[in-house]
Amino acid sequence: MARIAGVDLPRDKRVEIALTYIFGIGLTTSQDILSQSGVNPNTRVRDLDPDDVAKIRDVVAEYKVEGALRSEMTMNVKRLMDIGSYRGLRHRRNLPSRGQRTHTNARTRRSGRRTTVGIKRKQK
Repeated sequence: MARIAGVDLPRDKRVEIALTYIFGIGLTTSQDILSQSGVNPNTRVRDLDPDDVAKIRDVVAEYKVEGALRSEMTMNVKRLMDIGSYRGLRHRRNLPSRGQRTHTNARTRRSGRRTTVGIKRKQK
């Protein structure tokens, strides 16, 4: 099993798809990494040679992935909250921050803020 950037890649998938299991790497970035390292994207992870894994690992090291990327994202949101911007306030209140309407939708983002009230039967 190939381990790149602290993530175990699935053995039965193509390398092109398996690299997307790393946080911060999508399909386009995966294709760029494989072209830079010179590895065929159609090979399965189980068929990779150790030197191929080392080449991929060296190219992935140039990108910001996994823990470093997650911490940068949280710091960006924290900065928005600290300076008191509108987006920061929306994050603090756990509401959508990109202009979506909240009057009728956004149930998952607003979570248990309002519970639906059903009709109760009159007791005889």
